[in-house]
Amino acid sequence: MILETIERPADLRRLGPDELATLAAEIREFIVQTVAVTAGHLGSNLGVVELTLALHRVFDSPRDVILWDTGHQAYVHKLVTGRRDQFSTLRQAGGLSGYPSRHESEHDWVENSHASTILSYAHGFATSMALTGEDRRVIAVVGDGAITGGMAYEALNNLGHSGRRVLIVLNDNGRSYAPTVSRLAGGLTRLRLNPHYVRNRERVQNALAEVPLLGGRLERAFEGVRAMFREVLEPDAFFEALGVRYIGPIDGHDIAGMERTLREAAVFDGPIIVHVLTQKGRGYQPAEDDDEKCLHDAPVFDPLVGPPSWEPTGYTQAFAEAIIAAGARDPRVVAITAAMPGPTGLLPFQARFPDRCFDVGIAEQHAVTAASGMAMGGLRPIVAVYSTFFTRALDQANLDVALHGQPVVFCLDRAGITGPDGASHHGVLDMALCLKIPGMTVLAPSSAQELTVMIEHALTITDGPVAIRYPRGNARQVDPTDVGSGLSARKLREGPDACILAVGKLVEAALGAAGILSAQGVETTVWDVRCVKPLDLVMLQDAARHQLVLTAEDGIR
Repeated sequence: MILETIERPADLRRLGPDELATLAAEIREFIVQTVAVTAGHLGSNLGVVELTLALHRVFDSPRDVILWDTGHQAYVHKLVTGRRDQFSTLRQAGGLSGYPSRHESEHDWVENSHASTILSYAHGFATSMALTGEDRRVIAVVGDGAITGGMAYEALNNLGHSGRRVLIVLNDNGRSYAPTVSRLAGGLTRLRLNPHYVRNRERVQNALAEVPLLGGRLERAFEGVRAMFREVLEPDAFFEALGVRYIGPIDGHDIAGMERTLREAAVFDGPIIVHVLTQKGRGYQPAEDDDEKCLHDAPVFDPLVGPPSWEPTGYTQAFAEAIIAAGARDPRVVAITAAMPGPTGLLPFQARFPDRCFDVGIAEQHAVTAASGMAMGGLRPIVAVYSTFFTRALDQANLDVALHGQPVVFCLDRAGITGPDGASHHGVLDMALCLKIPGMTVLAPSSAQELTVMIEHALTITDGPVAIRYPRGNARQVDPTDVGSGLSARKLREGPDACILAVGKLVEAALGAAGILSAQGVETTVWDVRCVKPLDLVMLQDAARHQLVLTAEDGIR
Protein backbone atom coordinates (compact mmCIF):
# COMPACT_ATOMS: atom_id res chain seq x y z
CA MET A 1 0.00 0.00 0.00
CA ILE A 2 1.20 3.49 -0.83
CA LEU A 3 -0.35 4.75 2.42
CA GLU A 4 2.14 2.65 4.40
CA THR A 5 5.00 4.64 2.85
CA ILE A 6 3.63 8.04 3.92
CA GLU A 7 5.23 9.08 7.21
CA ARG A 8 5.32 12.84 6.69
CA PRO A 9 3.80 15.40 4.28
CA ALA A 10 7.02 15.57 2.24
CA ASP A 11 6.49 11.94 1.21
CA LEU A 12 3.44 13.05 -0.79
CA ARG A 13 5.51 15.23 -3.12
CA ARG A 14 7.29 12.32 -4.80
CA LEU A 15 4.04 10.73 -6.00
CA GLY A 16 2.74 10.96 -9.55
CA PRO A 17 -0.90 11.41 -10.59
CA ASP A 18 -1.71 7.68 -10.74
CA GLU A 19 -0.08 7.05 -7.37
CA LEU A 20 -2.05 9.92 -5.83
CA ALA A 21 -5.30 8.47 -7.14
CA THR A 22 -4.41 5.09 -5.66
CA LEU A 23 -3.45 6.71 -2.36
CA ALA A 24 -6.78 8.57 -2.21
CA ALA A 25 -8.66 5.28 -2.61
CA GLU A 26 -6.50 3.61 0.06
CA ILE A 27 -7.12 6.47 2.49
CA ARG A 28 -10.89 6.24 2.03
CA GLU A 29 -10.84 2.49 2.65
CA PHE A 30 -8.59 2.95 5.69
CA ILE A 31 -10.88 5.58 7.23
CA VAL A 32 -14.03 3.51 6.65
CA GLN A 33 -12.45 0.42 8.23
CA THR A 34 -11.18 2.41 11.22
CA VAL A 35 -14.36 4.36 11.94
CA ALA A 36 -16.37 1.13 11.63
CA VAL A 37 -14.52 -0.02 14.77
CA THR A 38 -14.01 3.21 16.73
CA ALA A 39 -17.04 5.26 15.58
CA GLY A 40 -16.46 8.87 14.58
CA HIS A 41 -16.91 11.44 11.81
CA LEU A 42 -17.02 9.71 8.46
CA GLY A 43 -18.66 11.64 5.61
CA SER A 44 -16.71 14.85 6.13
CA ASN A 45 -13.35 13.09 5.98
CA LEU A 46 -14.20 11.02 2.93
CA GLY A 47 -14.89 14.30 1.15
CA VAL A 48 -11.57 16.04 1.87
CA VAL A 49 -9.09 13.36 0.80
CA GLU A 50 -7.85 15.02 -2.40
CA LEU A 51 -8.06 18.48 -0.82
CA THR A 52 -5.83 17.41 2.06
CA LEU A 53 -3.30 15.78 -0.26
CA ALA A 54 -3.14 18.93 -2.39
CA LEU A 55 -2.68 21.17 0.64
CA HIS A 56 0.19 19.12 1.99
CA ARG A 57 1.88 18.88 -1.41
CA VAL A 58 1.75 22.66 -1.93
CA PHE A 59 2.45 23.90 1.59
CA ASP A 60 5.18 22.98 4.04
CA SER A 61 3.50 21.98 7.31
CA PRO A 62 4.21 22.75 10.11
CA ARG A 63 6.23 25.74 8.92
CA ASP A 64 3.16 26.80 7.01
CA VAL A 65 0.22 26.88 9.41
CA ILE A 66 -2.70 24.73 8.21
CA LEU A 67 -5.84 25.23 10.30
CA TRP A 68 -9.09 23.25 10.18
CA ASP A 69 -12.66 24.42 10.83
CA THR A 70 -14.27 22.30 11.91
CA GLY A 71 -11.61 19.93 13.14
CA HIS A 72 -13.66 16.79 12.58
CA GLN A 73 -12.62 16.93 8.89
CA ALA A 74 -8.92 16.45 9.78
CA TYR A 75 -8.63 12.63 9.81
CA VAL A 76 -6.75 12.61 6.48
CA HIS A 77 -4.47 15.35 7.81
CA LYS A 78 -3.66 13.10 10.78
CA LEU A 79 -2.90 10.15 8.49
CA VAL A 80 -0.36 12.01 6.36
CA THR A 81 1.36 13.68 9.32
CA GLY A 82 2.71 10.53 10.95
CA ARG A 83 -0.23 9.15 12.91
CA ARG A 84 -1.33 6.25 10.70
CA ASP A 85 -0.08 3.58 13.13
CA GLN A 86 -2.05 5.14 15.98
CA PHE A 87 -5.28 5.47 14.05
CA SER A 88 -6.86 2.38 15.61
CA THR A 89 -6.90 4.34 18.88
CA LEU A 90 -9.08 7.11 17.40
CA ARG A 91 -11.51 8.46 20.04
CA GLN A 92 -10.34 5.84 22.54
CA ALA A 93 -9.00 6.49 26.04
CA GLY A 94 -5.34 7.50 25.71
CA GLY A 95 -5.58 7.45 21.92
CA LEU A 96 -5.95 9.96 19.10
CA SER A 97 -8.47 12.76 19.45
CA GLY A 98 -11.29 13.01 16.96
CA TYR A 99 -10.06 16.55 16.28
CA PRO A 100 -6.66 18.19 15.76
CA SER A 101 -4.74 18.20 19.02
CA ARG A 102 -1.74 20.30 19.98
CA HIS A 103 -0.65 17.45 22.28
CA GLU A 104 -0.48 14.97 19.39
CA SER A 105 1.51 16.68 16.69
CA GLU A 106 3.38 19.81 15.71
CA HIS A 107 1.17 19.84 12.61
CA ASP A 108 -1.91 20.54 14.77
CA TRP A 109 -2.27 24.14 15.86
CA VAL A 110 -5.81 24.31 17.23
CA GLU A 111 -8.13 21.75 18.85
CA ASN A 112 -11.00 23.14 16.84
CA SER A 113 -14.32 21.38 17.27
CA HIS A 114 -16.51 24.41 17.98
CA ALA A 115 -17.21 25.69 14.48
CA SER A 116 -16.71 29.08 12.85
CA THR A 117 -13.66 30.07 14.91
CA ILE A 118 -10.70 29.29 12.66
CA LEU A 119 -10.70 32.52 10.64
CA SER A 120 -10.22 34.43 13.87
CA TYR A 121 -7.28 32.18 14.75
CA ALA A 122 -5.93 32.72 11.23
CA HIS A 123 -6.19 36.50 11.59
CA GLY A 124 -4.24 36.24 14.83
CA PHE A 125 -1.53 34.02 13.33
CA ALA A 126 -1.16 36.28 10.30
CA THR A 127 -0.94 39.37 12.48
CA SER A 128 1.76 37.76 14.60
CA MET A 129 3.78 36.81 11.54
CA ALA A 130 3.44 40.25 10.00
CA LEU A 131 4.69 41.92 13.18
CA THR A 132 7.55 39.47 13.72
CA GLY A 133 8.61 39.42 10.07
CA GLU A 134 8.23 35.65 9.62
CA ASP A 135 7.66 34.52 6.04
CA ARG A 136 5.15 31.73 6.66
CA ARG A 137 1.79 31.08 5.05
CA VAL A 138 -1.43 30.75 7.03
CA ILE A 139 -4.03 28.46 5.47
CA ALA A 140 -7.52 28.09 6.97
CA VAL A 141 -9.78 25.28 5.74
CA VAL A 142 -13.40 26.18 6.46
CA GLY A 143 -15.98 23.48 5.80
CA ASP A 144 -19.03 21.53 6.89
CA GLY A 145 -21.14 24.63 7.34
CA ALA A 146 -18.64 26.49 9.54
CA ILE A 147 -18.94 29.50 7.24
CA THR A 148 -22.58 29.88 8.39
CA GLY A 149 -21.48 30.96 11.87
CA GLY A 150 -21.51 34.65 12.67
CA MET A 151 -18.00 34.60 14.10
CA ALA A 152 -16.67 33.56 10.69
CA TYR A 153 -18.04 36.76 9.15
CA GLU A 154 -16.65 38.88 11.98
CA ALA A 155 -13.23 37.45 11.14
CA LEU A 156 -13.72 37.91 7.38
CA ASN A 157 -14.56 41.55 7.99
CA ASN A 158 -11.36 42.06 9.97
CA LEU A 159 -9.23 40.11 7.50
CA GLY A 160 -10.48 42.29 4.67
CA HIS A 161 -9.98 45.46 6.69
CA SER A 162 -6.47 44.54 7.81
CA GLY A 163 -5.34 42.96 4.54
CA ARG A 164 -3.60 40.16 6.44
CA ARG A 165 -2.13 37.45 4.26
CA VAL A 166 -4.38 34.43 4.81
CA LEU A 167 -5.39 31.80 2.27
CA ILE A 168 -8.90 30.57 3.07
CA VAL A 169 -10.03 27.28 1.55
CA LEU A 170 -13.83 27.23 1.54
CA ASN A 171 -14.61 23.52 1.49
CA ASP A 172 -18.15 23.51 0.11
CA ASN A 173 -19.53 19.98 0.36
CA GLY A 174 -23.14 20.85 -0.37
CA ARG A 175 -23.98 21.31 3.26
CA SER A 176 -23.07 24.99 3.36
CA TYR A 177 -22.76 28.03 1.10
CA ALA A 178 -22.85 26.92 -2.57
CA PRO A 179 -22.53 29.52 -5.40
CA THR A 180 -23.43 28.87 -9.01
CA VAL A 181 -21.05 26.56 -10.83
CA SER A 182 -20.43 26.84 -14.56
CA ARG A 183 -17.73 26.41 -17.20
CA LEU A 184 -17.64 30.19 -17.52
CA ALA A 185 -16.90 30.61 -13.82
CA GLY A 186 -14.10 28.04 -14.06
CA GLY A 187 -12.60 29.80 -17.08
CA LEU A 188 -12.83 33.17 -15.42
CA THR A 189 -11.12 31.78 -12.34
CA ARG A 190 -8.16 30.56 -14.39
CA LEU A 191 -7.97 33.92 -16.13
CA ARG A 192 -7.99 35.91 -12.90
CA LEU A 193 -5.31 33.70 -11.37
CA ASN A 194 -2.99 34.10 -14.33
CA PRO A 195 -0.19 36.55 -13.41
CA HIS A 196 0.01 37.74 -17.03
CA TYR A 197 -3.66 38.75 -16.90
CA VAL A 198 -3.12 40.67 -13.68
CA ARG A 199 -0.07 42.53 -15.04
CA ASN A 200 -1.76 43.33 -18.37
CA ARG A 201 -4.90 44.55 -16.61
CA GLU A 202 -2.79 46.96 -14.57
CA ARG A 203 -0.95 48.15 -17.71
CA VAL A 204 -4.25 48.88 -19.48
CA GLN A 205 -5.61 50.71 -16.48
CA ASN A 206 -2.48 52.85 -16.16
CA ALA A 207 -2.41 53.62 -19.89
CA LEU A 208 -6.04 54.73 -19.87
CA ALA A 209 -5.40 57.02 -16.95
CA GLU A 210 -2.65 58.81 -18.91
CA VAL A 211 -4.82 59.64 -21.96
CA PRO A 212 -5.10 63.46 -22.07
CA LEU A 213 -8.49 64.89 -21.10
CA LEU A 214 -10.34 61.56 -21.43
CA GLY A 215 -8.10 59.48 -19.17
CA GLY A 216 -10.27 59.67 -16.09
CA ARG A 217 -13.45 58.80 -17.97
CA LEU A 218 -11.85 55.89 -19.79
CA GLU A 219 -10.43 54.51 -16.56
CA ARG A 220 -13.84 54.72 -14.87
CA ALA A 221 -15.48 53.05 -17.89
CA PHE A 222 -12.92 50.25 -17.79
CA GLU A 223 -13.56 49.74 -14.08
CA GLY A 224 -17.30 49.76 -14.74
CA VAL A 225 -16.96 46.98 -17.29
CA ARG A 226 -14.88 44.94 -14.84
CA ALA A 227 -17.49 45.50 -12.12
CA MET A 228 -20.26 44.41 -14.49
CA PHE A 229 -18.47 41.15 -15.23
CA ARG A 230 -17.90 40.56 -11.51
CA GLU A 231 -21.59 41.02 -10.74
CA VAL A 232 -22.93 39.04 -13.72
CA LEU A 233 -20.37 36.27 -13.92
CA GLU A 234 -19.23 36.08 -10.28
CA PRO A 235 -22.15 36.12 -7.86
CA ASP A 236 -19.65 35.87 -5.01
CA ALA A 237 -18.55 39.47 -5.15
CA PHE A 238 -19.82 39.52 -1.56
CA PHE A 239 -16.40 38.39 -0.37
CA GLU A 240 -14.59 40.99 -2.41
CA ALA A 241 -16.87 43.67 -0.98
CA LEU A 242 -15.35 42.73 2.38
CA GLY A 243 -11.86 43.13 0.95
CA VAL A 244 -11.25 39.38 0.56
CA ARG A 245 -10.27 38.17 -2.92
CA TYR A 246 -12.42 35.29 -4.22
CA ILE A 247 -11.35 32.45 -6.52
CA GLY A 248 -13.58 29.62 -7.62
CA PRO A 249 -15.40 27.42 -7.52
CA ILE A 250 -12.96 24.63 -8.42
CA ASP A 251 -13.19 20.83 -8.33
CA GLY A 252 -12.13 19.64 -4.88
CA HIS A 253 -11.36 16.14 -6.16
CA ASP A 254 -8.96 17.26 -8.90
CA ILE A 255 -5.60 17.21 -7.13
CA ALA A 256 -3.62 18.73 -10.01
CA GLY A 257 -6.15 21.51 -10.52
CA MET A 258 -6.20 22.34 -6.81
CA GLU A 259 -2.41 22.35 -6.60
CA ARG A 260 -2.19 24.79 -9.49
CA THR A 261 -4.83 27.06 -7.96
CA LEU A 262 -3.36 26.93 -4.47
CA ARG A 263 0.16 27.76 -5.69
CA GLU A 264 -1.04 30.74 -7.68
CA ALA A 265 -3.34 31.96 -4.88
CA ALA A 266 -0.52 31.60 -2.35
CA VAL A 267 1.42 34.50 -3.88
CA PHE A 268 -1.44 36.92 -3.32
CA ASP A 269 -0.42 39.47 -0.69
CA GLY A 270 -3.65 39.63 1.29
CA PRO A 271 -6.68 37.55 2.28
CA ILE A 272 -7.95 35.29 -0.49
CA ILE A 273 -10.67 32.63 -0.63
CA VAL A 274 -10.30 29.54 -2.78
CA HIS A 275 -13.76 28.03 -3.12
CA VAL A 276 -13.50 24.24 -3.44
CA LEU A 277 -16.43 21.95 -4.26
CA THR A 278 -16.26 18.51 -2.63
CA GLN A 279 -18.65 15.61 -2.20
CA LYS A 280 -19.32 14.67 1.40
CA GLY A 281 -19.07 10.91 1.85
CA ARG A 282 -17.29 10.43 -1.50
CA GLY A 283 -16.15 6.94 -2.38
CA TYR A 284 -18.30 5.02 0.13
CA GLN A 285 -21.70 4.13 -1.26
CA PRO A 286 -23.66 4.09 2.05
CA ALA A 287 -22.42 7.64 2.72
CA GLU A 288 -23.21 8.82 -0.79
CA ASP A 289 -26.71 7.36 -0.46
CA ASP A 290 -27.41 9.04 2.89
CA ASP A 291 -29.44 12.06 1.81
CA GLU A 292 -29.79 13.43 5.34
CA LYS A 293 -26.17 13.82 6.43
CA CYS A 294 -23.90 11.70 4.18
CA LEU A 295 -22.93 9.68 7.26
CA HIS A 296 -21.52 12.79 8.90
CA ASP A 297 -20.94 10.76 12.02
CA ALA A 298 -21.28 7.04 12.54
CA PRO A 299 -21.45 4.54 15.40
CA VAL A 300 -19.60 1.25 15.29
CA PHE A 301 -20.84 -0.54 12.15
CA ASP A 302 -20.28 -3.26 9.57
CA PRO A 303 -18.35 -1.56 6.72
CA LEU A 304 -19.84 -3.95 4.17
CA VAL A 305 -23.38 -2.67 4.76
CA GLY A 306 -22.81 0.70 6.42
CA PRO A 307 -24.17 2.09 9.68
CA PRO A 308 -27.81 1.44 10.63
CA SER A 309 -30.31 4.26 10.30
CA TRP A 310 -29.78 6.65 13.18
CA GLU A 311 -32.49 6.85 15.79
CA PRO A 312 -32.39 8.93 18.98
CA THR A 313 -31.74 6.91 22.13
CA GLY A 314 -31.73 7.47 25.87
CA TYR A 315 -32.58 10.97 27.04
CA THR A 316 -32.49 12.26 23.45
CA GLN A 317 -35.26 9.82 22.53
CA ALA A 318 -37.28 10.83 25.59
CA PHE A 319 -36.87 14.47 24.58
CA ALA A 320 -37.96 13.72 21.00
CA GLU A 321 -41.14 12.05 22.21
CA ALA A 322 -41.88 14.68 24.85
CA ILE A 323 -41.54 17.66 22.51
CA ILE A 324 -43.86 16.08 19.93
CA ALA A 325 -46.45 15.57 22.67
CA ALA A 326 -45.96 19.18 23.80
CA GLY A 327 -46.35 20.43 20.25
CA ALA A 328 -49.55 18.47 19.82
CA ARG A 329 -51.00 19.95 23.02
CA ASP A 330 -50.03 23.55 22.32
CA PRO A 331 -49.66 25.09 18.83
CA ARG A 332 -47.49 27.84 20.32
CA VAL A 333 -44.66 25.37 20.99
CA VAL A 334 -41.77 25.81 18.53
CA ALA A 335 -38.32 24.24 18.40
CA ILE A 336 -35.01 25.89 17.55
CA THR A 337 -31.58 24.34 17.06
CA ALA A 338 -28.17 25.36 15.71
CA ALA A 339 -27.35 22.98 12.86
CA MET A 340 -28.13 19.87 14.93
CA PRO A 341 -31.74 18.77 14.39
CA GLY A 342 -30.69 15.13 14.17
CA PRO A 343 -28.34 14.76 17.16
CA THR A 344 -30.67 16.71 19.47
CA GLY A 345 -33.68 14.57 18.52
CA LEU A 346 -35.67 17.23 16.67
CA LEU A 347 -36.12 15.42 13.35
CA PRO A 348 -39.38 13.72 14.41
CA PHE A 349 -40.75 17.09 15.57
CA GLN A 350 -39.61 18.68 12.32
CA ALA A 351 -41.41 15.99 10.31
CA ARG A 352 -44.59 16.46 12.34
CA PHE A 353 -44.51 20.27 12.56
CA PRO A 354 -42.26 21.53 9.72
CA ASP A 355 -43.41 25.15 10.10
CA ARG A 356 -42.59 25.16 13.80
CA CYS A 357 -39.02 23.81 13.71
CA PHE A 358 -36.13 26.19 12.97
CA ASP A 359 -32.54 25.19 12.24
CA VAL A 360 -30.59 28.46 12.20
CA GLY A 361 -27.23 26.95 11.23
CA ILE A 362 -24.10 27.19 13.34
CA ALA A 363 -25.36 30.27 15.15
CA GLU A 364 -26.12 29.56 18.80
CA GLN A 365 -26.17 33.22 19.76
CA HIS A 366 -28.74 34.02 17.10
CA ALA A 367 -30.79 30.95 18.07
CA VAL A 368 -31.13 32.12 21.67
CA THR A 369 -31.96 35.75 20.94
CA ALA A 370 -34.39 34.73 18.20
CA ALA A 371 -36.07 32.44 20.73
CA SER A 372 -36.49 35.41 23.05
CA GLY A 373 -38.15 37.35 20.24
CA MET A 374 -40.46 34.43 19.56
CA ALA A 375 -41.41 34.31 23.24
CA MET A 376 -42.10 38.04 23.24
CA GLY A 377 -44.43 37.42 20.30
CA GLY A 378 -46.42 34.83 22.24
CA LEU A 379 -44.77 31.56 21.18
CA ARG A 380 -43.32 28.95 23.55
CA PRO A 381 -39.83 28.29 22.18
CA ILE A 382 -37.70 25.28 23.10
CA VAL A 383 -34.00 25.64 22.23
CA ALA A 384 -32.33 22.24 21.77
CA VAL A 385 -28.51 22.30 21.78
CA TYR A 386 -25.61 20.38 23.22
CA SER A 387 -24.51 21.63 26.62
CA THR A 388 -21.05 22.55 25.30
CA PHE A 389 -22.56 24.70 22.53
CA PHE A 390 -24.98 26.43 24.89
CA THR A 391 -21.99 28.08 26.55
CA ARG A 392 -21.38 29.98 23.29
CA ALA A 393 -24.65 31.84 23.88
CA LEU A 394 -24.35 32.54 27.58
CA ASP A 395 -24.53 36.32 27.15
CA GLN A 396 -27.70 36.00 25.08
CA ALA A 397 -29.29 33.63 27.59
CA ASN A 398 -28.46 36.08 30.37
CA LEU A 399 -29.27 39.45 28.82
CA ASP A 400 -31.53 38.74 25.86
CA VAL A 401 -33.70 36.13 27.57
CA ALA A 402 -33.42 36.23 31.37
CA LEU A 403 -33.13 40.02 31.73
CA HIS A 404 -36.43 40.28 29.86
CA GLY A 405 -38.03 37.47 31.83
CA GLN A 406 -38.89 35.49 28.71
CA PRO A 407 -40.14 31.89 29.00
CA VAL A 408 -37.59 30.17 26.80
CA VAL A 409 -36.90 26.49 27.58
CA PHE A 410 -33.32 25.33 27.02
CA CYS A 411 -32.95 21.56 26.57
CA LEU A 412 -29.25 20.85 27.03
CA ASP A 413 -28.22 17.47 25.65
CA ARG A 414 -24.83 15.86 26.40
CA ALA A 415 -24.55 17.55 29.80
CA GLY A 416 -21.66 16.26 31.89
CA ILE A 417 -18.75 14.13 30.66
CA THR A 418 -19.21 12.95 27.06
CA GLY A 419 -16.51 10.29 26.85
CA PRO A 420 -15.08 9.74 23.34
CA ASP A 421 -16.57 12.98 22.03
CA GLY A 422 -13.52 14.69 23.51
CA ALA A 423 -12.57 17.53 25.83
CA SER A 424 -14.24 20.31 23.87
CA HIS A 425 -17.58 18.46 23.93
CA HIS A 426 -17.79 17.84 27.66
CA GLY A 427 -20.80 19.68 29.06
CA VAL A 428 -19.28 20.57 32.40
CA LEU A 429 -20.05 24.31 32.56
CA ASP A 430 -23.77 24.64 31.89
CA MET A 431 -24.94 24.06 35.46
CA ALA A 432 -22.44 26.46 37.00
CA LEU A 433 -23.30 29.12 34.40
CA CYS A 434 -27.07 28.65 34.46
CA LEU A 435 -27.10 28.95 38.25
CA LYS A 436 -25.65 32.46 37.88
CA ILE A 437 -28.34 33.68 35.48
CA PRO A 438 -31.00 35.62 37.40
CA GLY A 439 -34.45 34.13 37.06
CA MET A 440 -33.23 30.90 35.44
CA THR A 441 -34.84 27.67 36.67
CA VAL A 442 -32.47 24.68 36.38
CA LEU A 443 -33.81 21.11 36.18
CA ALA A 444 -31.95 17.81 35.93
CA PRO A 445 -33.88 14.59 35.26
CA SER A 446 -32.73 11.27 36.74
CA SER A 447 -34.72 9.16 34.27
CA ALA A 448 -36.30 9.33 30.84
CA GLN A 449 -39.71 9.59 32.48
CA GLU A 450 -38.58 12.53 34.63
CA LEU A 451 -37.44 14.40 31.50
CA THR A 452 -40.94 14.09 30.04
CA VAL A 453 -42.50 15.49 33.22
CA MET A 454 -39.96 18.33 33.38
CA ILE A 455 -40.62 19.46 29.80
CA GLU A 456 -44.34 19.54 30.52
CA HIS A 457 -43.79 21.64 33.66
CA ALA A 458 -41.19 23.92 32.07
CA LEU A 459 -43.77 25.03 29.52
CA THR A 460 -46.06 26.18 32.32
CA ILE A 461 -43.43 28.60 33.68
CA THR A 462 -44.12 32.02 32.19
CA ASP A 463 -41.92 34.43 34.16
CA GLY A 464 -38.43 33.41 33.05
CA PRO A 465 -36.24 30.84 31.28
CA VAL A 466 -35.80 27.18 32.18
CA ALA A 467 -32.79 24.95 31.53
CA ILE A 468 -33.19 21.16 31.50
CA ARG A 469 -29.86 19.33 31.39
CA TYR A 470 -29.43 15.64 30.63
CA PRO A 471 -26.47 13.41 29.78
CA ARG A 472 -25.21 11.46 26.80
CA GLY A 473 -25.98 7.76 26.58
CA ASN A 474 -28.59 5.46 28.04
CA ALA A 475 -31.32 6.86 30.25
CA ARG A 476 -32.50 5.31 33.50
CA GLN A 477 -35.97 3.86 33.03
CA VAL A 478 -38.58 3.92 35.81
CA ASP A 479 -42.30 3.36 36.14
CA PRO A 480 -44.25 6.35 34.77
CA THR A 481 -45.63 6.88 38.26
CA ASP A 482 -42.15 6.93 39.82
CA VAL A 483 -41.54 10.58 39.03
CA GLY A 484 -41.73 13.93 40.78
CA SER A 485 -43.76 17.00 40.05
CA GLY A 486 -43.21 20.71 39.68
CA LEU A 487 -40.01 22.04 41.22
CA SER A 488 -40.07 19.73 44.25
CA ALA A 489 -37.31 17.29 45.16
CA ARG A 490 -38.13 13.63 45.76
CA LYS A 491 -37.02 11.53 48.73
CA LEU A 492 -36.12 8.12 47.34
CA ARG A 493 -34.80 6.49 50.50
CA GLU A 494 -34.98 7.21 54.24
CA GLY A 495 -32.13 6.72 56.71
CA PRO A 496 -30.98 8.51 59.89
CA ASP A 497 -27.20 8.25 59.52
CA ALA A 498 -26.37 10.21 56.39
CA CYS A 499 -28.00 12.09 53.53
CA ILE A 500 -27.10 12.16 49.86
CA LEU A 501 -28.44 14.91 47.61
CA ALA A 502 -28.08 13.59 44.07
CA VAL A 503 -28.49 15.43 40.78
CA GLY A 504 -29.38 13.95 37.39
CA LYS A 505 -27.75 10.70 36.35
CA LEU A 506 -25.92 10.41 39.68
CA VAL A 507 -29.21 9.54 41.38
CA GLU A 508 -28.75 5.94 40.26
CA ALA A 509 -25.20 5.90 41.64
CA ALA A 510 -26.41 7.45 44.92
CA LEU A 511 -29.02 4.71 45.35
CA GLY A 512 -26.34 2.11 44.70
CA ALA A 513 -24.03 3.72 47.27
CA ALA A 514 -26.87 3.79 49.81
CA GLY A 515 -27.37 0.07 49.31
CA ILE A 516 -23.68 -0.63 49.94
CA LEU A 517 -23.73 1.54 53.08
CA SER A 518 -26.83 -0.22 54.33
CA ALA A 519 -25.04 -3.57 54.12
CA GLN A 520 -22.40 -2.04 56.39
CA GLY A 521 -24.95 -0.82 58.92
CA VAL A 522 -25.17 2.80 57.73
CA GLU A 523 -28.70 3.83 56.78
CA THR A 524 -28.79 6.71 54.31
CA THR A 525 -31.41 9.13 53.07
CA VAL A 526 -31.27 9.76 49.31
CA TRP A 527 -32.91 12.75 47.66
CA ASP A 528 -33.36 13.25 43.93
CA VAL A 529 -32.81 17.03 43.81
CA ARG A 530 -34.67 17.36 40.45
CA CYS A 531 -34.66 21.18 40.58
CA VAL A 532 -31.17 22.57 41.17
CA LYS A 533 -32.47 26.13 41.14
CA PRO A 534 -34.48 27.01 43.14
CA LEU A 535 -33.62 24.30 45.66
CA ASP A 536 -36.45 22.65 47.56
CA LEU A 537 -36.47 24.03 51.13
CA VAL A 538 -38.12 20.87 52.46
CA MET A 539 -35.19 18.83 51.15
CA LEU A 540 -32.67 21.25 52.66
CA GLN A 541 -34.38 21.17 56.05
CA ASP A 542 -34.40 17.38 56.01
CA ALA A 543 -30.72 17.26 55.03
CA ALA A 544 -29.86 19.61 57.91
CA ARG A 545 -30.96 16.94 60.40
CA HIS A 546 -28.14 14.64 59.32
CA GLN A 547 -24.56 14.83 60.54
CA LEU A 548 -23.17 13.92 57.11
CA VAL A 549 -24.52 15.38 53.87
CA LEU A 550 -23.02 14.48 50.49
CA THR A 551 -23.83 16.24 47.25
CA ALA A 552 -23.50 14.38 43.96
CA GLU A 553 -23.67 16.85 41.08
CA ASP A 554 -23.43 15.56 37.54
CA GLY A 555 -20.87 17.55 35.58
CA ILE A 556 -19.51 19.28 38.70
CA ARG A 557 -18.07 16.36 40.70
